[in-house]
Amino acid sequence: MNRREKEQVVLELNKKIEGYQAAILTHYRGLNVEQMNQLRRRLREEKIYYHVVKNTLIKLASKGTDLEKLNPYFEGPTALAISYGDPALLVKILTEFIKTQPALEIKVGLIQGKVISTDEIKALANLPPRHVLFGQILGGIQTPGGQIVGTMMMTLQEVIGVLQARVDQLSKLESCPS
Repeated sequence: MNRREKEQVVLELNKKIEGYQAAILTHYRGLNVEQMNQLRRRLREEKIYYHVVKNTLIKLASKGTDLEKLNPYFEGPTALAISYGDPALLVKILTEFIKTQPALEIKVGLIQGKVISTDEIKALANLPPRHVLFGQILGGIQTPGGQIVGTMMMTLQEVIGVLQARVDQLSKLESCPS
């Protein structure tokens, strides 16, 4: 690769880095071409960029960006996965792939500017999808409110019952001849 081609690759990588939500570095040694293509296809379905990158070129492309935080991890064969959407989706796809192809290893991740370890990535993979989490949070918020309303309604019904009993008692007194 000549200098001009390297400059072009660095420019393209720099554009790919813009607007990312998650970036994960993987070690792919031990995967054959078909397995790598299978992983790329699966990631591409979700509009996730996955590319084997020369470490020196990605270091140049990451200068001045959050991705620069990963410079110490650009060693050995490295592939870069960049997601522009839900970071959990990228993590789930990679961890699912690793279940069938354990040769793929996650080195480190960067989610919204924060470096995360392999253990944190695995924990993120076990979280339910975003919409399920929102549903659980909303349910947690609604439950106490529903209980308060139920308690208030029960108390109000008791007061109405007492008032109705008094009305009935007074109407019996009025209807009795003295």
